[in-house]
Amino acid sequence: MFGIPGKQAVTMTPKAAHQIAKLMARDNHQGLRIGVKKGGCAGMEYTMDYVTEVDPHDEVVEQDGARVMIAPMAQMFLFGTEIDYQVSLLESGFVFNNPNVTEACGCGESIKFEGM
Repeated sequence: MFGIPGKQAVTMTPKAAHQIAKLMARDNHQGLRIGVKKGGCAGMEYTMDYVTEVDPHDEVVEQDGARVMIAPMAQMFLFGTEIDYQVSLLESGFVFNNPNVTEACGCGESIKFEGM
């Protein structure tokens, strides 16, 4: 695990925690698993899946009734990330404020990390 004792791997804004907890309760999920995969115009993309059981290798972060699991291969890329939930007139969704990203494409869904 890529953690620092006493510090959560990721944090959630109150809006994100509320949305995740609401979706967990509505659909009887154990939480939201986040990760990264190769793809997109900048090289990497975030993945998000609601899961029914926690993988013992996931890093688990709990806050205000919300549970986020970080896939093992994504832990070093996501450490220090703040998850937000934003609503606008045209769309709503989760936003990752990730200090590890060195480049992002114009659409905001594709990212690049140092050395990738």
